[in-house]
Order: sequence, then C-alpha cells, then structure tokens
Amino acid sequence: MATIRPFCGLRPVPELAQQVVSLPYDVMNSDEARQITANNPYSFLRVTKAEVDLEPDVDIYSDKVYEKAGENLREFIEKGILVQDQKPCFYVYKQQMGTHIQVGLVATASVEEYQQNIIKKHELTRPDKEQDRIKNIIGTEAQTGAIFLTYRGNDHINALIAQCMNKPPVYDFVTSDENRHSLYIVDEAARIRGIEQAFERIETLYIADGHHRLAAASHVYNINKKNPEHIGDEAYTRFLTVLVPHNMTKILDYNRVVQDLNGLSEAEFLAKVQEKFNIEPCTRLSCKAEYPHYFGMYLNKAWYKLVAKPGTYDETSPVGKLDVSILQENLLKPVLGIINLRTDNRINFVGGIRGIKELERLVDNGEYAVAFSMFPTSIKELMAIADIGEIMPPKSTWFEPKLRDAMVVHMINGGN
Repeated sequence: MATIRPFCGLRPVPELAQQVVSLPYDVMNSDEARQITANNPYSFLRVTKAEVDLEPDVDIYSDKVYEKAGENLREFIEKGILVQDQKPCFYVYKQQMGTHIQVGLVATASVEEYQQNIIKKHELTRPDKEQDRIKNIIGTEAQTGAIFLTYRGNDHINALIAQCMNKPPVYDFVTSDENRHSLYIVDEAARIRGIEQAFERIETLYIADGHHRLAAASHVYNINKKNPEHIGDEAYTRFLTVLVPHNMTKILDYNRVVQDLNGLSEAEFLAKVQEKFNIEPCTRLSCKAEYPHYFGMYLNKAWYKLVAKPGTYDETSPVGKLDVSILQENLLKPVLGIINLRTDNRINFVGGIRGIKELERLVDNGEYAVAFSMFPTSIKELMAIADIGEIMPPKSTWFEPKLRDAMVVHMINGGN
C-alpha cells in the first residue's frame, strides 16, 4: 500500500515561475550553472547549486555552499519570490516535450515506506553524493528537488488526475529547451481523499530518478527521529515526489565516453572488442543504437556498429541481459579496465538529450578516446529488476523531460 499525502507547498509567485524553476542540480556542472544564474538571479540553482554565488575556487562540498543555499532560500521567501500555500494540497504537474506528454502528481510519500522497500530502488548511491544532498536539506530546511516515482498506471488514477486539470493551471510556460510546464493546484478535500484512497491500492512505487535525494531524505529522517520530541507525523517523515504512471515515462539512451584505450593501439583495441562483438563500419554519418544488444562506437572520427555475439551474456538474467551490463562486462571492464562505473574517473556519461553529436565532439576534441551509444533501458526492465531486489549498473537510465526544481518545494521545518 502506498501512502501519499498533500502538503503546504512552497512555490514561486506565478509571474516569476518561469524564471525561478530550474533543471535539477545534477544535470549540469558548476560553470554551466553560473552561466545561467549570471543572466537570471531568480534561478533556483542559487539554492540547489549555491556555489554559483561563491568564488569559483570554493569546494562545492564546502559548508559555505550549504549555508549559502539556506541564505538564498530565505531571501527568496522574504522577497516574496516564493510563497507557501496555507493549506495542504496536491499538485498536478504536466510536461510536454515535443509530442510526448507526461503528467505527474506532486505529493509527499513516506520515508519509512522507502526504508521498508515498499518504494523500490534499482541503483546504488555514492556516499559523497548523498552527503551533498543531506547537507542541502539541513542547510535549507527543505526538500528542494522532487524524487521521480513511477507506478503501474491504471485508468482510475488517470481519470482522477485528468479531472484535476479541468480548471486553468496556476503556471503554464515554455522553458528554453522548448518543453512546456503546467501546474494545477488540487485543494478540494473530497478530491484529495479520492486520490489518497486510489494510491492506497497501489502495492509498489518505484524510484525512477532521484536515488541520492531520497537516500538523503532518509538520513535526515533518521537524524531527526532521535529527537525526544519526535512524534512521527513531522514534515521530515515524508519526502517530496512527483508520481508518474509507468506508461507515461520516457527513457532516453545514457551513453558512455572513455578517456583512453587502456594502453592499447587502435588495432589491438578493435581486435579485443571483436572477441565478444560483431563489428562493422557504420555507413551512416552517425551510429545511434537502434535495438537491444546493438551499440554504436565512435573511434578516431569513425562510427562502428557493434552487436553482442550470442552466448556472451546471460539471456535469462534480468540484469545480465541489460545493454549497460553487456557493455560493462564484455568491453568496458575486460578491454578498457573500467572496473567500477561509480568511482572510475576515466569514464563519463552523456544523457541522450545531448544527442549523438555530443559524443563526436567529446572524442574529436581529444577529451575522450572512444564513445559508445546505447539503446535505452525500458521502464519494464527497471521495474522487473526492482521487483526481484536486484540492482542495475550505474547510469542505466536517463529520463526526459526532466522535472524542474522549485515548481513546488517541501519545507521540513514545521507544518506539512
């Protein structure tokens, strides 16, 4: 049973919403964030990546960063840029990217249900990334970014959510990436209760994106529940989420780039790759993976098509037959020496939203030696792996469109 609840959201005033909302903190580096905030002082990146307001040589994990995050959030509130709703609400968040439409319910969910694995994970987290978000939550006394949860969609919930959009949205704008964002407030008591009851019949929720943010919310909960005055219904016992039915999610490719060929010549490298993959030159200008177990490889200004040879992976294993696993176990690890995707700084990951041309650019400018285009992992694969308690390799999924931070913020220093 999934327990979701309304809350008193902190939101931008409508006339500034388009300027305030920002992409998640983890899809850009500090320099990119500084460029955005230099042109837009209202950007919520000043809270989620507060190093933008400090000297460039300040460590991004410095306590100064989290102190600045809290200071900036308080400034946004004091100046009336962000205003908190006075009664608990649900919110419906609709996004449109091209022809794809994604509609999610903004709510709070139970940290304890996450800890009890009613809310299932599919990735491991990195301690340094967890600590970063723990300190951001503590510094701001808020959950500034929503965890993207999914569930097996059903017609009843779809109908309830659709009814909430029969009135004008409080926000409706297009961001610089040409995605459209609309937000509807759900404050009618009967409608709220109907949605709560509908989700009580959902057995399992799945983390689509936001493992580090949710792990951080769990740590903050564990810290606070040690307080002798802890009752059990405090705001920190819940976390900010956007719940999207599985058949509305869109996963793009999550591609790989590697800095060097592990001491091999180009000919030696290709010979080793050929042990587990059929290789042929790609006749197109670029080689985007078009089906499972097919990889595009960009090396020395040329694209190659790689197809995993039968018998080189376990077709019966939900994790083993993932393309990200096949590439890791049959090429990245044995040929390029990439043992741990979470810690090896010779490899980097490029979301499919940046396009194949970004892979070519990174290799052509000498920053990386080889790039691999991937076929996207499916949402059904993600749920199947989470259901059996298995873990996917790091950077297996790239969801689009990205949820924008600050559409709604969950304050944890009191109230709901």
